[in-house]
Amino acid sequence: MSRMTLIENAYVVTVDPEGRELPTASVLIDGTRIVAVGDPPGALPADVTRIDGTGCVLTPGLINTHHHLYQWVTRGLAADHTLFQWLTTLYPIWAGIDETAVRTAALGGLTSLALSGCTTTTDHHYVFPAEGGDLLGAEIDAAATVGLRFHPTRGSMDLSEKDGGLPPDSVVQSIDEILTASADAVARWHDTSPDAMLRIALAPCSPFSVTTDLLRESAGLARELGVRMHTHLAESLDENTYCDEHFGCTPLQYMESVGWVGDDVWFAHGIEFDDDEIGRLAATSTGVAHCPTSNARLGNRICRTRDLIDAGVPVGLGVDGAASNESCRMLEEAHQAVLMARARGGPTALTTRTAIELATVGGARVLGREADTGSIEVGKLADLVLWDLTSVAHSGIEDPVAALVLGAIPPIAGSWVNGRPVVAGNQVLTVDADEVAADVAAEHRRLIAKAG
Repeated sequence: MSRMTLIENAYVVTVDPEGRELPTASVLIDGTRIVAVGDPPGALPADVTRIDGTGCVLTPGLINTHHHLYQWVTRGLAADHTLFQWLTTLYPIWAGIDETAVRTAALGGLTSLALSGCTTTTDHHYVFPAEGGDLLGAEIDAAATVGLRFHPTRGSMDLSEKDGGLPPDSVVQSIDEILTASADAVARWHDTSPDAMLRIALAPCSPFSVTTDLLRESAGLARELGVRMHTHLAESLDENTYCDEHFGCTPLQYMESVGWVGDDVWFAHGIEFDDDEIGRLAATSTGVAHCPTSNARLGNRICRTRDLIDAGVPVGLGVDGAASNESCRMLEEAHQAVLMARARGGPTALTTRTAIELATVGGARVLGREADTGSIEVGKLADLVLWDLTSVAHSGIEDPVAALVLGAIPPIAGSWVNGRPVVAGNQVLTVDADEVAADVAAEHRRLIAKAG
């Protein structure tokens, strides 16, 4: 049986190094890879699956570089709080999560991501209650069920309230526990193959929830094991104050002092970097996950996206956790990235095509996957999204990229991850979305009741 799929008659936005856009073009998938782009290929097997892309735009799948999937079952809480107030309100609720809560939340979050054009996502899971069970395994199982390419990070916290941090004592672990669990996660799940569906990174939570020793030792372990490193950084003025009071320096200066810069590191948010720090990020190829919707939801300042890009910093987009971005729609992050950049830097600060680049090949670069995904090119992985622009919401917009980025989120005619269909007719094929929604609502109620 042929595993070929031919997508025909689509407007193809390749996001390749030349930025090619191909009206009325075809893309041929064979197994997990793209094997032809442009003119319709010649003779094909009779059983090739044909998809008519008339009136649609085909893009690379969107890549989400920062998330907290467990938060999907705690959305809508602390809606009018500052970052630190929001954290201290939610930590006691998150202390009650277990395998059931995490798998349910992950199924909800991943289903929603798929319907917003995401084909690859990270997750930063850092809350590990003692009686929670195999939480990382629970979300990995959910990702396999939905069918998205997954880069979960084994997060950690070892600095609790009694030590001057923000998290309650019940959700922190010792350094030895964290390092052992981190090494075990890499040994159990990390896949180094070019078409890997699952890779692990190490991710102590933030400067105000982990110790200096944990940061140093996590960096050493990650580099020994050959995996990437991730954390929150430079998200808010409160964090600047904390680092100044506790370490006598800025957040980035602190992280650099413990080995946390390099082309194997990416930071979530990166709002508060000054000119010299942006230069340092660029010189070390340290990446940034720009999360415009969450930043605005929490009332933080606007990321210097244009300056980061111009300096050569690897920049991708992230939805962040569902408790600070209740919609978590990847295409919406491209939209908001344009609006926020222009609010800060004027009408030419960020183009619609640059926003698509950030959402695709930019994210691939941040995650170290640019050789295999992030653009529509022969030989790359078949992670693709076919957007239907035939509805009244988009009719009459001549520029399909402007329609995609500035208009309403279009229905998805089809999406493919590793060459396999995940969405068709704007419906996720791999799960029953109504059942997932009901389970999420029930789990939300259970967690709130558990917290008292």
